[in-house]
Amino acid sequence: MLYENPVYRIMGDRSILVELGDEISLTVNQRVRELFLTLDRHRIEGVVETIPCYRSLHIIYDPLKITLPTLQDRIKGLRRTMNGAQIPKPRTLKIPVIYGGEYGPDLLWVARYHKISPEEVIRLHTGSTYQVYMIGFAAGYAYMGTVPEALVTPRRKTPRTIVPKGSVGIGQKQTGVYPVESPGGWQIIGRTPLKLFDPTRLPPTPLEMGDLVRFFPIREEEMAHWQS
Repeated sequence: MLYENPVYRIMGDRSILVELGDEISLTVNQRVRELFLTLDRHRIEGVVETIPCYRSLHIIYDPLKITLPTLQDRIKGLRRTMNGAQIPKPRTLKIPVIYGGEYGPDLLWVARYHKISPEEVIRLHTGSTYQVYMIGFAAGYAYMGTVPEALVTPRRKTPRTIVPKGSVGIGQKQTGVYPVESPGGWQIIGRTPLKLFDPTRLPPTPLEMGDLVRFFPIREEEMAHWQS
């Protein structure tokens, strides 16, 4: 549900969480994006950083430059000026994926869990367009949703200590790509050769909140063609 009025939660002595709803949905996430972009365009003195999430915006501020009541008043004032037209048209990124085998060690488990074939898992995963709800967990990690209901899959009971860079996973209603080697508990069904995080580039990741993603299958021998 989208809140009529945001809920403000104090997060320590220099940050605040602005909650705009109580569920993961496109409507709530759009309001988060609107507030994030509004604060980015109308800089408030004393605000150090804004971090958009699924249904909230985390704001870090300098208490020596702005008080919490003043910050809340400024946010309330800016919210009255928000307009959906402020949101730019989303970009679409197509991501090639090698499914199964050593690149997707959990593909067979996911297929057995849903009592379907591995080919059907791939068809379902590549048949949807996913929105990037937020970036988090690791540098450049895009949380995308939602997967088809027939592909909603629980996380692993025991997370892996190392998940290779480029691994494509499913966690409940979400899907995502591990842009760097890291621990992880999602079901890994494939891997992309695309580099989705490069600190030497600006911006370092091709994905940002609001973008759209489509996955498509490739063969292992095509990997070199897509590596960047």
